[in-house]
Amino acid sequence: MAHILMFVYALIIFLSPFLIGRKGGPPGGRTYIPCISDDDCIVAQPPYVLLCVNNFCTYFRDDDLPQR
Repeated sequence: MAHILMFVYALIIFLSPFLIGRKGGPPGGRTYIPCISDDDCIVAQPPYVLLCVNNFCTYFRDDDLPQR
């Protein structure tokens, strides 16, 4: 029983960074900040940029900006 619990514990610790990285955070993530233009979005830390897409501010990397 203890081995199973240790395995589950190790699995949670190993997989949690991947799950957290996919849910929130900058890489291509849409925020819940409403906007009308790019000027309505806050300034993000480099290498990320916030742009207004479908009336919500969305994170993009400097080297992966969408075509406008």
